[in-house]
Amino acid sequence: MNRKAPLITALLTCFFMGSAFAETKQNQDFDAVEAKIRALVPNAKTIAVSETPIAGLLQVQINSDIVYVTANGQYLLQGQIMDIDTRANITDQAKSGIRLGLLNGLKMDEQITFATENPKYELLVFTDIDCGYCRKLHSQIKEYNDEGIAIHYMAFPRAGIGSNSYDKAVSVWCAADQQTALTMAKQGADPDPENCENPIAEQYELGVALGVTGTPALLTSDGTLIPGYVPPEQLRERLDKMAAAEASSE
Repeated sequence: MNRKAPLITALLTCFFMGSAFAETKQNQDFDAVEAKIRALVPNAKTIAVSETPIAGLLQVQINSDIVYVTANGQYLLQGQIMDIDTRANITDQAKSGIRLGLLNGLKMDEQITFATENPKYELLVFTDIDCGYCRKLHSQIKEYNDEGIAIHYMAFPRAGIGSNSYDKAVSVWCAADQQTALTMAKQGADPDPENCENPIAEQYELGVALGVTGTPALLTSDGTLIPGYVPPEQLRERLDKMAAAEASSE
């Protein structure tokens, strides 16, 4: 007669009951936190609660932003969480996933592209016609391409929809030769006024949703946002390091 069997069965029963209780408790915590956040931000379209590596701290996605809330729902924290050992930015990793979701279905023919054949990296760049560093970046477009970096421009007129910069972006988009019109505008020439069906407003709104606050804003294929101007050679080095880190984590 195996006397150990009843004991093992009892232990397994306790384990599974404990796991089920913990899962129920976690769901209750998630629901309570979501209810508090929804009361705090009643117009939020998306609220998603998940765990973090830190005990007692939950991650909450509010639309395209990330905040943290204690499990009892009493305290809300804004900022970034970084794993010191791995140097991984956990907050930005979460935001990268959100950005990729927002970019799902993005149309290539609604971007103004400067690239050579078979580029190593593809970058989405939110740009403003009148932005000084945007102009500096574009003045080196051949150098970026020579470094194996394709630049796919999307419009982000910082002054907003209906501004002078917005009108220039529309004129560039509606030009017969978009690349030439964009290059001339980046050099300071006012583009010939044009109007047509265009995606400029949608691109601006997408940039806002992605967390773009200034230009140029560079977005990598994995959803990482690189704010500001980065010289061609340094950008290639940065992209290489990111690719190597991603490969080593697989």
